[in-house]
Amino acid sequence: MSTPGPTTALVPASDEAQDEVIDLCAELIRFDTSNPTSNERASADWVVGRLAEAGIDSELVESAPGRANVIARIAGVDPTRGALLVHGHLDVVPADASEWQVPPFSGEIRDGYLWGRGAIDMKDTVAVMLATARHFARTGTKPSRDLVLAFLADEEAGGKFGAHWLVEHRPELFAGVTEAIGEGGGFSFAIDDTRRLYPIENAQRGMAWMELTATGRAGHGSSPNDENAVTDLAETLTRIGRETFPIRLIEPVRALLEEAARLYGVEFDENDIEGSLARLGPVSDFMQVVLRNSANPTMFSAGYQTNVIPGKATARVDGRFLPGHEQELIDTVDKLLLPSVTREWVNHDIALETTFDGPLVDAMCEAVRAEDPDGHPVPYCNPGGTDAKAFTHLGIRCFGFKGLKLPHDLDYGRLFHGVDERVPLEGLRFGVRVMTRLWQSC
Repeated sequence: MSTPGPTTALVPASDEAQDEVIDLCAELIRFDTSNPTSNERASADWVVGRLAEAGIDSELVESAPGRANVIARIAGVDPTRGALLVHGHLDVVPADASEWQVPPFSGEIRDGYLWGRGAIDMKDTVAVMLATARHFARTGTKPSRDLVLAFLADEEAGGKFGAHWLVEHRPELFAGVTEAIGEGGGFSFAIDDTRRLYPIENAQRGMAWMELTATGRAGHGSSPNDENAVTDLAETLTRIGRETFPIRLIEPVRALLEEAARLYGVEFDENDIEGSLARLGPVSDFMQVVLRNSANPTMFSAGYQTNVIPGKATARVDGRFLPGHEQELIDTVDKLLLPSVTREWVNHDIALETTFDGPLVDAMCEAVRAEDPDGHPVPYCNPGGTDAKAFTHLGIRCFGFKGLKLPHDLDYGRLFHGVDERVPLEGLRFGVRVMTRLWQSC
């Protein structure tokens, strides 16, 4: 791996950049880019305009009508080094306004938070990217190496119109990129009243979304039928939903748990994972989702009339697998299917894992510690998936890092795709300070 070039005096984030990130994020939230009905074009045009105001050229790329991506390249101090890709997505999951305390696309500020769909997933980070880039342009600050900024479409539906499309059709946009940072890590997690972990993603579980189809004998709803597709599919889904996969301790998970145990002053015994977790307080709940594979039924469709037994029933299952354990998930699900039930992929994507070392990792850790001396960066496995899966196909080494400090009483994980999504204003300012440091030292 190449090493950083000559360093120069750090240019800290300006007050202007830390103030405008809030306005930028609020404006982004006001674009309803809900996926799967998403049209990112208006928000992408807006991003192009905000970059142009600061003198930063960019290219808007549509993969389909309205499905817009924006790419910009910023020259660094040392152009001989591999470029760093910094990526974020413009789309969001839908929101039911009737469930929210505030209109989800209002970008309202209340009680020290900015509220709205996308506030943490991930228009906060997109706003930090914009505010930091504009700060660099205004002050003439250069990153330590070339940066490629990518504002992407369609991440919430797998990236078919975003990252995956660009990797397949426009790979030249990422020429020279060797490493990337995106969502999935770099947020704070309180371990007590004063100290915080900062999980930095260096692994992701793989995605195995599947559709199950049961076929049987159609008939009258009043008649006995031992080939009922609905019954067979329901039984199969119950078996899958109640399956508990075995613990598989991958290295990023082990490293986080060991560091948490060190900070708590307790023993971590990998031969007694449950006992070790019991000693780790809130970290235990946080890490349960990345200890094993999972498969959860999420959708069911069958029938058209109460008194008709249909000949077919379908359902969707969200399967996730740890790096190195994909076949275990597939084999387990297949064993749980009744003979009348078949499986096909809806979205099948890779798991990721890279080592937690090198100049970029050092720079991320130092940027966090500089802004939060009580912060402890650690490796992390993202239980879901991000656009990093696409960029890995270009040989890019991918991490998740956003730089977000959270109040200790905010349940960050439950806000993802949840009701009343919001981001602390101070967290946005913190992100600009961290990203400004990182871009100059990465």
